[in-house]
Amino acid sequence: MTGRWGGGRYRSIHDLANLFLAWREFRRGKRQKPDVQAFEFDLEDNLFELHEQLVSKTYSHQPYESFFVTDPKLRHIHKATVRDRVLHQAVFHVLYPIFDHTFIYDSYSCRIGKGTHIAVNRLKEFCRKASCNNSRNIFALKCDIRKFFDSVDHEILIDLIKQSVVDPDVLWLIKLILDSFPKGLPLGNVTSQLFANIYLNELDQFAKHTLKAKYYLRYCDDFVLLNPDQSTLLVIRNFLENNLKLQLHPNKIILRTYRQGIDFLGYVVRPYCRTLRTKTKKRIFKNISEKNLASYLGVLDHCDGYAIRQKLFDLV
Repeated sequence: MTGRWGGGRYRSIHDLANLFLAWREFRRGKRQKPDVQAFEFDLEDNLFELHEQLVSKTYSHQPYESFFVTDPKLRHIHKATVRDRVLHQAVFHVLYPIFDHTFIYDSYSCRIGKGTHIAVNRLKEFCRKASCNNSRNIFALKCDIRKFFDSVDHEILIDLIKQSVVDPDVLWLIKLILDSFPKGLPLGNVTSQLFANIYLNELDQFAKHTLKAKYYLRYCDDFVLLNPDQSTLLVIRNFLENNLKLQLHPNKIILRTYRQGIDFLGYVVRPYCRTLRTKTKKRIFKNISEKNLASYLGVLDHCDGYAIRQKLFDLV
């Protein structure tokens, strides 16, 4: 990473204007929830108290509420209190621009102006270039990191953050957030999204600058390389294990040709079409209703989904 974030910036986090901005960003889509309404009832007192705790460094992170969701696979979510989630948003708001410019262009998860559909568009563009406008077949190596969020090493992460952040008070607060969770990163924290990108930026830099991978892109812990060398998989596996204490998921290492289709982020990319993943299609048909029709139609806008669209209209 280039550049180091100097001292005194802790004030930017606990500044009242930043805390109120964090509150406004946090509350979107949550204002009907009882815990959010309770916090908003005494909003100024709560934010002023948080500000004073941060200034005096008496702030402490509260325990998480734990529950499971299916989206579609089972995930263990840890939800912090409203006060702590507002603090996470305040930290994210200040740290994000410091780190975002250090990430490679082709990292697409939880970044402004990025996202799943832009990532799939980029993969399609990569495939077109690598295949010389679809005139020859190419190979794609797709990998997934096993239990990534559970496996993030706090010490390695802090060392990576220190490459850009030198303010001891900011580092104290970041460590406090990390230590609020005994191992890895909780899925419910907005800061976890940024910390995940900081952590896996090491893989991105390795792929781009050491492996010289021209066609590489990543979304969270899923990544794709086109036309990999025979040794690529072994080299990446060794790098992850030795440098980041991570392991590739043995059942999610897939090598396929472009003509077979590259399954990525819910879509399957082929030379002359982009279709919906079969599992995604089945889930849509299972869950379709008038309430979510518009959302599913939006998903279909990004692929060749005319036939599916017509079936959906028949079902609702």
